[in-house]
Amino acid sequence: MARSAKVNTDQVHELLLQALETERGGIKIYTTAIKAAVNEDLKKEWGEYLEETKTHEQILTRVFEQLEMDTEESSPGRTVVAHLGASLVKAIEMAMAKGEPAAAELVAAECVVLAETKDHQNWELIGKIAEQGGALGKVLEPAYKAVETDEDHHLYHTMGWSRELWIQSLGMPAVLPPPEEVKKVETAIGASRAEQDRDRMLGRKH
Repeated sequence: MARSAKVNTDQVHELLLQALETERGGIKIYTTAIKAAVNEDLKKEWGEYLEETKTHEQILTRVFEQLEMDTEESSPGRTVVAHLGASLVKAIEMAMAKGEPAAAELVAAECVVLAETKDHQNWELIGKIAEQGGALGKVLEPAYKAVETDEDHHLYHTMGWSRELWIQSLGMPAVLPPPEEVKKVETAIGASRAEQDRDRMLGRKH
């Protein structure tokens, strides 16, 4: 694996193993979440995210090839990530088995948020490594730039969906699709502003 004096390359190795496993788990989570989705806009959104996650997995596989890493290498951290991913799939399946579609959809949204929180952080850290330059940076920077915007969308937009589906389930007026989706949010600041703007968006609807 390429060396850089500025980073702990053993831990970079571990991060990449976890990142690949996160993407593989994400494919399974989205595949299951789509089955639980009731809202057609959400089903379409997750379908797009599933395809993007498959692309991210391919991008990381290419990174592994460039760094001469084994895509099937195991580590304690990767095993934990795999377990968490399988648990989220199981949680969605449990909710679907209860026969309450709206409740299962909400569980699926929350599970996607949990998975994407880890996924988003993985890529944020990969971006930090890429900033250090060197041989690692040359490999990781193009991968990070190809994925960064997708990851922002996946996390912040699904957080919005989860919030609005909860609000809807509580019997209060919801904004669906959520403000984050309507405003095409790509940053944490943008997500905060979109959430703050939801009351005005509700006002337009009445």
